[in-house]
Parts: sequence; C-alpha cells; structure tokens
Amino acid sequence: MSVLVITGTGTEVGKTVVVAALAALAAADGRRVAVLKPAQTGIAEGEPGDLAEVVRLAGQVTTRELRRYPEPLAPATAARRVGAPTVHPSEVAAAAVALDSTHDLVLVEGAGGLLVHFDDEGTTIADAAWALNAPVLVVAHAGLGTLNMTALTAEALLHRGLESPGVIIGRWPTTPDLAALCNLQDLPEAAGGPLLGVLPDGAATLPRQEFLDMARTSLSPWFGGTFDPDKFAAPHTC
Repeated sequence: MSVLVITGTGTEVGKTVVVAALAALAAADGRRVAVLKPAQTGIAEGEPGDLAEVVRLAGQVTTRELRRYPEPLAPATAARRVGAPTVHPSEVAAAAVALDSTHDLVLVEGAGGLLVHFDDEGTTIADAAWALNAPVLVVAHAGLGTLNMTALTAEALLHRGLESPGVIIGRWPTTPDLAALCNLQDLPEAAGGPLLGVLPDGAATLPRQEFLDMARTSLSPWFGGTFDPDKFAAPHTC
C-alpha cells in the first residue's frame, strides 16, 4: 500500500487526527510521508487548516492542498458561492500519483463523508479513490447512530468496487456511554471490516512525542501500531 484514502462517516469524527496519527507512525518508522487535502473548507486564506494540524502533530511531512474555500460547506457548494474553481477527482488522482513517485506513503484526506460533492457534476472522494485504485479507510464516531452511518458508507464503497481495510473510531470518549460500549462489538460488522484503531477524544491536545506514543498504542499493527481490538474491548463490557 502506498496510497490510502481516508474518509469519515460525517463531520467532526476525528478524521484529521487519524490522518496525523497515521502520518506520525509512518514517519517515525522512517517512511517518507505525504498528506494530500483535495479541498479544505471553512478556513480563510492564510489561516492554518487541517494540513497545519497534521504537521503540528506528526512533524515535517510533505503536505499539499488543492483548493480552499472560506465557508464551512460541501466543497461544491462552497466553491459555487464564491465563484471559485472546483476540484475534480482526476486532479486529485494526478496530485496523489505525483506525490507517490517521491514518497513511501500518500494519505489523501477527504472532506466530511464519502459522498460529499466536489463539483456540480456530483463527483466525490470515492471517485478519486476509484481513479487511484486505492483502499479507503473509514473513520467513525463512537456513539449512537454510528452503525447506520458506517454501514451506509461501507455499502457505498462496495457498490463502487472500492476496498476498505476497516474502520477506526476517531474520538473515543473519556466516559463512554452504553451505545459506545456496544458499538465496539458491532462496528466491524457494520463496516464490513475490522476495527483498526481507537483514538481517544482530545488526542489533538497532546505534545508531539505523546501523540506519537498514543498513535502507536491506538492503531493496528497494519499501520505499525500495537492496537488489539479484543484487548481494548475486554474491559468495556456492553
């Protein structure tokens, strides 16, 4: 695997922090890492966006942003409102391929969920993943409603012929409720793949070295970590 697309089941699920954790682990293991953000919304020019957060947490990895829109909307809507150019999956794929030629791992972070529109033709990050023939990692939230959103995302991936290595919970609460506890068991079935990590809520506040240590214990060996879903779930009885 050299290119991995990361999507969320919605907004505010911890997608950027997961990307930073993946980047931090790979960089610490000596891999050349690039992070591509096709469309950044809700951030004005000159303000730090998701890629700045990745660098702050993971260190000096290569970053590239293709489009930026000031309003916190779907990229297609945000572009239309300010008369700015949209981003097309072919452009995303071309940028990822260019980065892949000089890096060991390219992480492509979507905007919001899998089917959020990039342009008025209705193209999405799923189309970019298809063009790249890249797997799509799903980041989900822990609580009530996540099973439906995760299952819908997995079904959309399957319908488009896209593979997914599994699902990561991006923001595990300090005090999980009953729904979150039960979702530890049920999310893999909804996702159609294994639980590959659980990141604690508030991970973005950690200093860089502590963030790296957290990433190693919170992500699967598939990514270079030590996370074991059975051991994690054992004390969290549903």
